Amino acid sequence: MFSKACEYGIKAALVIAANAKDNSRISLNDISSQINSPVAFTAKILQKLTKSGIIKSLKGPTGGFEIESNNLSRIMLSQIVTAIDGDSIYNGCALGFSNCNEAKPCPVHNKFKAIRNSLKRMLETTSLLDLSKDINNGLTFLKQ
Repeated sequence: MFSKACEYGIKAALVIAANAKDNSRISLNDISSQINSPVAFTAKILQKLTKSGIIKSLKGPTGGFEIESNNLSRIMLSQIVTAIDGDSIYNGCALGFSNCNEAKPCPVHNKFKAIRNSLKRMLETTSLLDLSKDINNGLTFLKQ
């Protein structure tokens, strides 16, 4: 459903969010390792998240990536998806047709539209705080 970049962007943001409780920074290498992603690919994703203001990047020996803990409740998954993939997940055709729309729908257009709307609501109402609490409490996991 999500692009690979978006999947890893959500995972990376969650790793950083899980560390926010201690107000600590995490390095690119540590993030990359925790989400099982190549360092160069992870760096490009983190660059997009930094540019969009979702995470902060600090250089130097004590640098790394961070999210202020008081911002976790304000950052929604939809912001991460939009920063990495734009709004294509909300508009794309389930069968990949470029001209699928209300006037000329594909065979699954109307059924997929409802799923897409539900996904959009979930992404817009789920914060990094919601998900990072479950990770920190051992209820959910980033590595399977």
